[in-house]
Amino acid sequence: MHSTQQLSITLPNQLTERVKANVAAGECATESEVTREALQALRGRDNALKNWLVSQVAPAYDVLKADPARTLSVDQVRSRLSAEHRDRTHG
Repeated sequence: MHSTQQLSITLPNQLTERVKANVAAGECATESEVTREALQALRGRDNALKNWLVSQVAPAYDVLKADPARTLSVDQVRSRLSAEHRDRTHG
């Protein structure tokens, strides 16, 4: 059985109106449900970020740390990005 605890929060007017609009539109039954769904979405975003860091960023860092010759300078990155942008915008 889930237990609950009442919590009082203060939101900016814009967010308060958004919560009320979600309830009025029937997207959620109560303000509490809107808050629960928002927190679940935040947890999902945090998990996705953590998974990306673990699965892609950390291994790429390890590869570059093991072989620094594979790294690019800031000028090399800028040059490559400029060339890609030029190719895409000028066909």
